[in-house]
Formats: sequence, structure tokens, C-alpha cells
Amino acid sequence: MGFHSFESPYDWSRIDTYRRRAEQCPGGLVDLSVGSPVDPVPRSVKEALAAAADDGQARGYPKTAGDGLLRQVATDWFRRRRGVDLDALGADLVPTVGSKEAVALMASLLHLGPGDRVVQPKVSYPTYAIGTQLAGAQVTTVDDPVDTDSWVDLPGVRAVWINSPGNPSGQVIDRAGLSKIVRAARSIGATVLSDECYAMLDWSGPTQVGQNAPIPASPCILEPEVCGGDASGILCLYSMSKQSNMAGYRAALVAGDAHLVKAMTAYRKQVGLIVPGPVQRAMRAALEDGGSVMAQREIYARRLRALAQALTSYGYDAVMPQGGLYIWAQARSGDCWADMADLARMGILASPGEFYGDSHRLRFSSTISDDQLELALDRLHTGA
Repeated sequence: MGFHSFESPYDWSRIDTYRRRAEQCPGGLVDLSVGSPVDPVPRSVKEALAAAADDGQARGYPKTAGDGLLRQVATDWFRRRRGVDLDALGADLVPTVGSKEAVALMASLLHLGPGDRVVQPKVSYPTYAIGTQLAGAQVTTVDDPVDTDSWVDLPGVRAVWINSPGNPSGQVIDRAGLSKIVRAARSIGATVLSDECYAMLDWSGPTQVGQNAPIPASPCILEPEVCGGDASGILCLYSMSKQSNMAGYRAALVAGDAHLVKAMTAYRKQVGLIVPGPVQRAMRAALEDGGSVMAQREIYARRLRALAQALTSYGYDAVMPQGGLYIWAQARSGDCWADMADLARMGILASPGEFYGDSHRLRFSSTISDDQLELALDRLHTGA
């Protein structure tokens, strides 16, 4: 597994000029660019981390595959929240040091390289492409992976990335679309890589639900209706960062085809890609604390609605996304960088759509404090 060179426009230093300009605005910068959580980590998670600070998993080496309790809690979570019985599917799981390293190393851990092709959405999270390039494989972008005719007959397709709800678009792929992708990938022996890190932030149905109602979630690639009751050739990624504000904990997992997961786990063990023991305890708490997830959902839903309305009042075609944390809007000027300059004049920093594959759009994040949100809303409504 040797690293190859990579090319990507995903370079946050490119927006430093706009950041400095926005910081000079009276009242300071409102940063809507990076999707980094700002709300408190749930009390249950903090207490679990503190309790594990000096237990056996903290003093000694933690298990790469996850300790037995974490594995059981994660298995129960898939069954309860996603309608997925991992055991019945022939699936396994492994915790990862955040979802980004899992994405970036995925092609390499699948032994892809020169001559292999990885399909991904044209508008998507940049690390999919970077990970493919690191492995030395070829990146192939398509408008929509659900249109399987656009990639199924291409030579050398070994894997297909999908992301639902998507970053930055917020698009949710329905079960019929997911099933179509699985069937097409299996017909050519390709692996489906499903990034579902925003799964519990699904707005395609009611954004507010009753206290005892199940947490709405987007369809999972491992649902029996989607995968035919068999996890073969499928890997699903999930993260605690979005649902529980745990980005700094680097807490995520990969679940799916047991043969693929077992092989990946063996490499992870040798490289030392192991989630720390106390973080594994915190992951258990996060997966079990549905109340905190529901409360965070309501916060993001409120912020997204308000942000969409304010952006619309300023002239953007902003709408509530189907899922995720972002408003993905057409640039008013037609060029994301011109809009970046205009917004910086008002002290607002967005994320240029070029980073995600479309230079005619911008991404606005809802991961800001309520005070910062109010400041952004006022500036957008007044245009100053």
C-alpha cells in the first residue's frame, strides 16, 4: 500500500483572503464555511469518556476491531436505528479514527491501484477523489450514481462511492435508487462504498417528531430491501461527529461485507489505526443516547430553516436540504469566487462550490452558534 500523488482543489488556504476581509467587518466574521460542530458534546458521552480515563482500555492497548461492548452496542444501533441485522447479513464492523481516514484509505485497503476505476458523484466530498488518487486508481465522476448506465459498462470499475444524505447537496437516495446501485455494482464485481455520516439528519420527512417517536433516518445501504439480505460487496460508513458533536473525538465505524472488513481490520491492526479505548467507551454512550441525537436534530433543523429563508431574502435559490448540515445554493453572480467576495464584504464566509465539484455554487454550513446565526441572518436580511 504505497501512497501515490494526488490533485485536489480542496485547499482551505485558498479562502484566507476572504476570511481576512470578512474579519474586518464591524461585528467580526460569521463563518459558514466549515462543517465543524460547535454545540456541546452530550453529557452522557463526556461522562463515559471520563469514567474510562483510567480503565483497562486506557492503560493498555485497545482492540482494533473494537471491544466487545462497543461491537454489541453498534450492532444493536444498526438494528434499532437503521433496520439492519448485521449478523443476518453476514456483516462485520470496525471502528475507525474518524470517517475521513476511513474514506481516504478505503481504495488502498481494498487493494485498488493503477488500472482500477472508482466512480463517485461529480458533486461530492473531495476526500473520495483524494483517496482514490492516493491508491493510484482512476477517479471517474458521474452526475448521479443512481444512473447506473453512466458507469456500469466502463472498463475497470472496482468501486462506487455514494453519499446519502450528500455533502454538499443534501440529496437523499431512496431505497429503489440504492438497490439499483447495488445490483449494478454486483453485476461487475465492484464494491459499493456508502458514506452515511449524515443519516440521522434526514429532513426529507417531518423535521420535528414526537418525544417517543423513532429518530427519522435516511435509507441504509445494508437494509434487506436494498441489499437483498446479503452484505457482500457493500461497506457502510457512519460517524459520531454529526449526530453527537464529536468531531474532535475521531469516532466512526465501517460496517458491511465481513470478508472485506476482516481484511481491512488486519491491516489497520498492523498500521496502528486503532480508536483509543476511552473514545470507544464514548462511542458506546453516543450510540445509546437517542435523546441527545433528537435534540441536536431539532437545533440543526431550526438553523437550516432560518438560514435558507435569509439566503433567499438576499437573492439565493436557497431551500431546506433533504438531509445533512448544509445549504447548497446557486451563486448569485454565477461564479462562487465572486460571491465569496460579496459575502466577505458583509463579514460572511461561505465555502466555494469549486471545492466540491461545481464552481457555480456555494455551500453554507449550519454549524454555528445561535448568536452567530442571528448575526448572519441580520446581515443577509439587510444586505449589509
